[in-house]
Amino acid sequence: MNKVAVIGAGRIGDLITTLLVTSGDYEVALFDSCESQLARVQDHRGLSKCRLNVADTAALAAAVDGHHVVVNSAPFHLTESIALAAAKASAHYIDLTEDVGSTLAVRTLAANGKSTFIPQCGLAPGFVSILAADTARGFDDLDTVKLKVGALPRYPCNALSYNLTWSPEGVVNQYCNPCTVIFDGQLMQAPPLEQLELLIIDGVQYESFNTSGGLGSLATTWNGKVRNLSYQSIRYPGHAAIMRALLRDLGLSNRRELLLEMFAHALPVTDQDVVVIFVEVTGRRGGRLEQATYANKIHGQEFAGRDYTAIQLCTASSACAVLDLLADGSIGGPGLVRQEDIRLSDFLANRFGRIFKRAPENPAVRVGDHPPSSMKAPPDPLYAASATGLGTPTAGQRRVKDWRGLARRLIASRPGAPDSLSNPDVHQ
Repeated sequence: MNKVAVIGAGRIGDLITTLLVTSGDYEVALFDSCESQLARVQDHRGLSKCRLNVADTAALAAAVDGHHVVVNSAPFHLTESIALAAAKASAHYIDLTEDVGSTLAVRTLAANGKSTFIPQCGLAPGFVSILAADTARGFDDLDTVKLKVGALPRYPCNALSYNLTWSPEGVVNQYCNPCTVIFDGQLMQAPPLEQLELLIIDGVQYESFNTSGGLGSLATTWNGKVRNLSYQSIRYPGHAAIMRALLRDLGLSNRRELLLEMFAHALPVTDQDVVVIFVEVTGRRGGRLEQATYANKIHGQEFAGRDYTAIQLCTASSACAVLDLLADGSIGGPGLVRQEDIRLSDFLANRFGRIFKRAPENPAVRVGDHPPSSMKAPPDPLYAASATGLGTPTAGQRRVKDWRGLARRLIASRPGAPDSLSNPDVHQ
């Protein structure tokens, strides 16, 4: 039986652990610095839990010694130290990060490592990278590749039409860090929140815009081979206008701690989410310009007696599918394995990866190899039919002033804020 060390007992680490131990093929040791986080993870046969300072590379390396694989589901700022611990223990390494700097550090370790390093095994980058690469192989020449993903509330009811469905630190990184793109054949850095596009999927209107990190290594792999390449986050219409007001007009892109504080005060967490995936590839086949598109929506499910959100299922299932493929020899090293090196057919045939099959191909897809529960898939978002009017594309724009007022109140409440920010007129 394969011995796996999972680092991080948060929402994703919890589900990764559950998927692996209930499969019967893995013995899992779960490590976290927080005892209460570990306590929230259900006990299972084949699971051990250990409280450990996971930022201590030497202690972690000693703890994971003897494990075949280290799966890192901890926050991105711990990526380099955890990857180094895995290297010291000669264990294979998998992570979920989309942070560009952290991934560069992992690639450096992989270049000199004796084991296999597979970074960015989540949703985006992760599954969408595998999907885009496989779709692109069907073309003689590539013109434009667009990857778009959104983890959205099913029932949006605020000016942003958004709730926190995953790490707020990750959202801030996406919105504030530069975006790697290929534009007109040139590899470059572009500002986030730009290149606004509208799309309609299953009758629901969305907007998308450039955000950081989702391309993974595709930009490097396809540099010189594609004319345009971009990654965008999907949101409900009006979201980008408000975020530009906050990040640029009010300068919060340079005050990330305050931006995180605002999100914590104003955006409730929701478990009622939907993951929207859209990948579009345009190029030439047989001399003709053609387009291939993948569009899918994934909802939360019940698994092992508990309800899990869509973003939990997508992220954890993708990591577990890659781990399965590593364990059975379908992928391997030593050294670095990129997401685009993984075959889509192998991924979708896997017991965990099959959750990404579109409904017409497999209408009863459930995560893992377990019988489907009686819980029906939730309905599509009620966004378009909202009685509050939030379904109109300009709703968010009409309420930008509300968010400006909130931002100014939070700024004014902090020590040393200028007197002009406390003017009551700006709160109206």
